[in-house]
Amino acid sequence: MKLIGLSGGIASGKSTIGARLAEQGAVRIDADQLARDAVLPGTPALRQIADHFGPQVLSADGTLDRAALAGLVFGDSARLATLNGIVHPAVRALAEQRIAAAAALHPDAIVVYEVPLLVEAAVKLPWDLIVIADAPAAVREDRLVTLRGMSRDEAQRRIASQASDAERRAIADVLIDTSGSEARTLEQVDELWSRLRLSGSTHTGLRD
Repeated sequence: MKLIGLSGGIASGKSTIGARLAEQGAVRIDADQLARDAVLPGTPALRQIADHFGPQVLSADGTLDRAALAGLVFGDSARLATLNGIVHPAVRALAEQRIAAAAALHPDAIVVYEVPLLVEAAVKLPWDLIVIADAPAAVREDRLVTLRGMSRDEAQRRIASQASDAERRAIADVLIDTSGSEARTLEQVDELWSRLRLSGSTHTGLRD
């Protein structure tokens, strides 16, 4: 099995990369989905969140009221750290379960774990390769404004709250330039997939 870490800043196109790799045959695991699964009703993480932040963070049907929780932790670094201390280990446990299941089912699988905050959360797994969707902050800012309808100020705040381009590039084994057309992005992903498939061993050789 090969384990690929995929990350990038907001609006960098990492989901486009992940979807393309899945189309090519990779097992795609989405950290955002795991974060939702980790706090489903009945999970230990949701119970811990309710115990710490109070019943007001639960909706009438017992699900997490994300807006209420966000209102409590926004701008409060201590509360946010507490929340992350609950959610991040739960997400990691789910990720390890999914990765192990993929390896058991297909020992030669290429598993792509898409982690938006790989740098920020210091996610450490036995990566064979780390792939970064790379587009300058100015390009991503324009995408947030034109494609997601954010104000320019909000787009800048969202980008500033994440790791810098330099920090992501520093951990990358492979950079996919997503600043151009989608077709060019997909072309680079297909080139990467060909290299992964041709490597023929768990160690990809692409780090060397």
